[in-house]
Formats: sequence, structure tokens, C-alpha cells
Amino acid sequence: MAERATVVLVDDSPELRMLVGVRLQASGLFDVVGEGGDGGEALMLAHEHEPDLMLLDTSMPVLDGLEALPLVLAVSPRTKVVVFTGFEGRGLAERARHLGAADFIEKSIPIEQLPERLWRHVADTFEAVAGGGAGRAAGVGRAGGLRVAGGSDERALRDQAALDEHLERYREVFHQAAIGMATLTLNGTIVRANDQLAAMVDREPDDLVGLDYGVLTRQHGDHLDDALLRIVEQGEDFATFEHPLVLDDGASTLRVSLTPIRDSGGAPLYVFAQVQDITSEVALRQSEEMFRLLVTTVADYAIYMLDPGGCVASWNAGAQRIKGYTESEIVGQHYRLFYPEEDRLDSHPERNLELALRDGSYAEEGWRVRRDGTRFWASVVITAVFDDDGRHRGFAKVTRDHTEKRGREEQRRQAIEQQANLLAVTAHELRTPAAVVEGAAALLLGDQVDDPAQRAQLVEAMASSAQRIQRLAGDLRAASDTHADALSLQPERMSLRGALLAAADRARAVHPHEGVTVEVAQDVELVADAARVGQALDNLLDNAVRHGRAPVHLTGERIESGVRVLVEDSGHGVDQRLQPRLFDRYAHAGPAGGAGIGLHLVREIARSHGGDVTYLPPGDGRRPTFVLELPIQPLLPRL
Repeated sequence: MAERATVVLVDDSPELRMLVGVRLQASGLFDVVGEGGDGGEALMLAHEHEPDLMLLDTSMPVLDGLEALPLVLAVSPRTKVVVFTGFEGRGLAERARHLGAADFIEKSIPIEQLPERLWRHVADTFEAVAGGGAGRAAGVGRAGGLRVAGGSDERALRDQAALDEHLERYREVFHQAAIGMATLTLNGTIVRANDQLAAMVDREPDDLVGLDYGVLTRQHGDHLDDALLRIVEQGEDFATFEHPLVLDDGASTLRVSLTPIRDSGGAPLYVFAQVQDITSEVALRQSEEMFRLLVTTVADYAIYMLDPGGCVASWNAGAQRIKGYTESEIVGQHYRLFYPEEDRLDSHPERNLELALRDGSYAEEGWRVRRDGTRFWASVVITAVFDDDGRHRGFAKVTRDHTEKRGREEQRRQAIEQQANLLAVTAHELRTPAAVVEGAAALLLGDQVDDPAQRAQLVEAMASSAQRIQRLAGDLRAASDTHADALSLQPERMSLRGALLAAADRARAVHPHEGVTVEVAQDVELVADAARVGQALDNLLDNAVRHGRAPVHLTGERIESGVRVLVEDSGHGVDQRLQPRLFDRYAHAGPAGGAGIGLHLVREIARSHGGDVTYLPPGDGRRPTFVLELPIQPLLPRL
């Protein structure tokens, strides 16, 4: 045995270790003293045997050959380490020799040449080996060189084919590829890289050999480790991960796709990596994600997709808020659910899609139905969606709830109508008293009336008309105060009987020929704004005299909550059409029905004290009656 060199074989393929071991033993030159399947075992075997020679594979689990090589030499400095790999030598051989390898042998070498190639590294130590000795295998001689015994037989051809299984594959594709490519050991060490990958990372191809790919991932090496673990230990045939790459000229994102190359038994030999720059794809993905987040989280708009048939395909938070359906409830349902029954029967939803497909988009406003059956006024835009090839993929639909907006617009429209009506009615209200004042003044100034009684009547008519104009101006000013929420009160102690008698006197002064009576069974004192209460009573009496019929009866009485005032006239009562809005601002029964301010002011004055006013139509022996109720003390804090 002293004539033989000790050898340790380290390769993760048991079949290859057996084949090489048999050939080395058969040469009569080597004694295989140990075998291992990874770089960690190589260290232990080197420490245990301190062999003359170690045949070391590159791609192995746990610790690959390039990582283990300097450690082996540290443990056993006298050991000649020969890297025995399936990878071609471009760049890798220089890296292996730089790490201390005695030789770099590709597995494509004919098996009969391997013993002689290895023997060169230990021949000086074993000069005593001679031909024909007991330690030599049959068929081996120094002068004739080394060969596989029976090298021309069928078994030798099969053995050589087994070695060829470990050759690097796709060589031409590898070098000519337009994407980055690399061959990695099972631990992630680069043993070969093409020009495209080197250009991506701004290095030379040979500079990448022997480098752990994890160094390029900018602290994302755990992604690489996880992908290799899935391939080596979990048997996956494909793994992918992404990582950033930061260079002097900027940052980019790379996607790495790993595919294992396996032996005939299914064990991974090494890993083939394809590397693509996906920076633009990531930017697009981030943009799409931001858009998705925007669409799904926006709450003011219902934004969702319909398939070509009109069924809901996506749903956002705004759609759920506005329409009331959750995503799980509505996706897959036809969007006609959102339309009122009359629109569904008329095929309105389907017609809208036809118009959107014909014209590219369609917009309308109309009533829609929520999940709970309530209706809302919707502003809708439907847009036909096509892919890059022009195929119709569905519809994008945006809906906004404009119910409040429509209500405000309706209020503005009504306000404009009210203002227009107010101007018309005010002009009518002013025209008569102004004509009276103008006509009476003309007669008096022209000395056309000699009778003192007639002159007195003309002066009285002028005064009455002036009071009417003044009353209208006061009502307009008070209405403006209530509109601005500026109706202020100055409470004081006052007598109910006194207030009613004073109001009746004022009414008689304006309408001297109309009968106005007052009844107060028991006087009551209350705290109120006497001027505002007087204004309310004046308006009620004026309304009764002008729009009702004499006689008018004014009654005051004490009730549990305060006081009640009844204003009754002998007319036919208020038109039924006007009764629901009788106390609204500017409500009137036509051009001759007044400005619609007086009764509104009565209600505002009553409510500002904490009371109210109502109307009782005639019936069951009752005359048309307005009922004003006030508390003994004002109830509002602002008073």
C-alpha cells in the first residue's frame, strides 16, 4: 500500500464517486481512503486522513467546492486538491487555482485519462512505483500510459456516458443569450456567467466567477437561499425571486429564475439561472398597484368593472358605500340590479351598454336603487374597455351619488322661483297703495275737491296706503332678519289684554269699516318682546281682514303651557292647496294672494319665543281660525 497515493473523493453524486473510485483503485496507483458528498464532509475527511490527493466537485449542498477549497488546505496543507467539475474552465479554472487548487479537470475528460492526470501531482512522492509490482492493477504499465482496462468494451462506453451526463449544457444558448445567464453551485456560487449578466451588474464575466450571487442582491440574499432550499431539499423544479441592484448610474430591479440540472437519479447537480431586468415592469406594477389602491379605497365614487355581458367583475369601497352591496354579494351579478323596476322593464341598462360600446362612452343622470331599496340620484359614466388587440374586454363604470347636489339645486331653483314670485307680488302689493297716494295727492294738489269730507277721505286713503307700504317694507326687513338668523328679541313684562286691544285699534285705524272685536276673559301677564308680538298680531289681523271677511274676532286665554290667541274671521278659509305651506316663506295663492311674508313672520316670531302658530280650517260650526300660542317665559337660551 505504500506504493499508492491516498485519495479522498468529494462529490454529491454517489454513482460518480463509485465510478471514479473503481477506476483509481484499478489503476494500481491510488488508494481511495474516504468519500464525501459536500464541502463540510471534505473538511472532516481532510482532517481525518490528510490525504495525498483530494478530488473536489464544485456544486454541492451545504458547502460547495470553491468555498471548501481554502478550508481544506488550511486543515491539510500537504493535500493536493484537484477541482473535478462538470463546468467548463472559462474563468472558473483561474478562480480555482487562485484559491489553491492544484489542477482543474472537467468531467468531460475520458475516464482512462483521469488516473494519469492525477498521478502527475503526486508522482514525485512515489518514485518507487515500478511496472509489474504487486500494487499495480492488471493492464497498467508506466511506459504505455494509463487507460481504462478493457477500454474498448461496452462497459467502458457506458461509464464514459455516465461521466458525460455531468457536462455543462446549453453552452451555445448560454453565451449567445440576450438575457443574463449564470451557472450556480447549489450554494449560490457563480461558476460561469455570460456577457449579458456581466453587463447588467457592470462587471467582467471572469470577475463574477467564484462570487456568491447573494452579494449582488443588496442584502436580499435570504431570497436566494430560500429559492435554492426549495430546489435542493424540497425538490422543486423552478424557483424565482427578485432583488434590487444599485450601481453608480442608478438602481434597477432584477428577476432571477432558477432551474436545477439533475443527474439520472434526479439529484440536483447545479443550478441554471436566468436574470432579467424588470425595472420598467416593477414601475408599471407599482403604478398599477397605486391605481388599484386608489380605486379600491376612494369612497366618494363607485368605480367598478363590468364584463362584456354587464355582470359586475370588480367592486370598490365607494361602490359599497353608495350602493350598499359588499363585494362578495354583488360580483357576478348583472348591473341591472342598480336600476329602478321601470328602467329594468324598459331594458334601459342594456341600452346604456350598447350606447357605450357604440360611442366609446355614455353618460347620464338618473335614479338608481340601493341594496335596501332606497333610491338615489346618480351621475353615471360608462366607458367601453378594449385590450391592446382591440378586443372588447368589458366596461368601466363610475357612479357618484348626487342626491344632495340635486336637492341643493332644487332648493336653489325654488329660491329663484320664490324670489321671482316675491318681486312680482311685491310689485303688485305696492302698485295699489302707490296709485292711491299718487291719485289722492293729484286731486288735492289740483284743488279739484272742494268738499271737506271728501278731502278728509282722500287724506285718510293716503295715510292708509302709506301704512300699507310701510307694513310691507317692515315685513320684508323682518323676513330678511329671519333668513339671516338675526331675529333678536327684547323680552319684557306685558299684558295679554293690552296687547290684543292695541292690535285691534291698529287694525281699525287701517280698516275703519271692518268690524274687529276683542275678548279676554282673564288678563294674563307674560314675558315677551312686545313689539314682535304686536307685529305677529298685526299680521294675523291684516290677513284676516284682507283675505277673509268681517267681522274678525280676537280672543285671548290662559292655557297650561302659557297663553293662546285665536284670530277668527267670517270668510271661506284658506285654499286647501295652500294650507300645507301656509307658513312657508313667500307662500301665496297667486298674484293677488299677498307677498307670502306675513304669516311666515308670525311663525318665526312665535317659535323664537318657544311657541308656534297653526291654522284650523272651517268645519263643524267653527270659523276659519289662526291659533297663536306663546309660553309665559321665552324658552330659547339666546333670549
